[in-house]
Amino acid sequence: MTSHSSLNADLHCHSVVSDGTLTPEQLAERAHGNGVQLWALTDHDELGGQERARIAASLLGMDYVSGVEISVSWMGQTIHIVGLGIDATHAGILEGLRRTRDGRGNRAKMMAEQLSKVGIAGAYEGALHFAGNHDLISRTHFARFLVEQGVCRDTDHVFKNYLVEDKPGYVPHLWASLDDAVAWIKGAGGAAVIAHPGRYKLSAMQMDELYKHFKDIGGIAIEVITGSHSPNQYQTYGKIAQHYGFLASRGSDFHDPEESYIDLGTLPHLPEHLTPVWTLFH
Repeated sequence: MTSHSSLNADLHCHSVVSDGTLTPEQLAERAHGNGVQLWALTDHDELGGQERARIAASLLGMDYVSGVEISVSWMGQTIHIVGLGIDATHAGILEGLRRTRDGRGNRAKMMAEQLSKVGIAGAYEGALHFAGNHDLISRTHFARFLVEQGVCRDTDHVFKNYLVEDKPGYVPHLWASLDDAVAWIKGAGGAAVIAHPGRYKLSAMQMDELYKHFKDIGGIAIEVITGSHSPNQYQTYGKIAQHYGFLASRGSDFHDPEESYIDLGTLPHLPEHLTPVWTLFH
């Protein structure tokens, strides 16, 4: 396989195993139908869909890279680290992810209590209906409940008015440390990638510290082309990748046909002057 920047690689998306709405098999079909040549399923803090995704990709003749997206607490904010090319059966990462997931159920009950105080009843049960499992329940499941109840018109509207800092339903959660997340990924033979860096509300100085520390502990890539980046940000984070010596990744961050900014496999190609993260796998 070519390692060229024009490869249609989509290395970031989510299935029903975390907070997406399609099964791993449905995602594989959708990716393949949109011309994806190299695909990764990266569910939040969970590897339960990996074998299904790998088999589905193989049956379609599509190359597959195992993946995960780990929730990390950094400077009082949640950031996400994608692990690519990991051994999805590695005991170290499985145990680390289990510990990371453990706090979700209690946090969800506290979120529901906060929402009940502003007159929104039944939020825990409603979110659990979308999640299917209290260990995986997330803000996205609460957002879908609020849309279903007519409280908000769509999930974007939810995250402007609820479930975020200083708004009803916000409960902070202490996730994995950055050092632990990168160590789990490296221990499982994978490559650590900072997901959608344009989304974090950190100062330029804080981001500089993040990039330097991430590199020091063995992180090797950042997402440059991703569903929540604007065309201007493609250029910005391309330059940042070059400046810090990171490989570049590309992924839609697809969750759902109605909710997601961009469909699987439909992102612009990586700029030619960047080295794609998939050169590590092929």
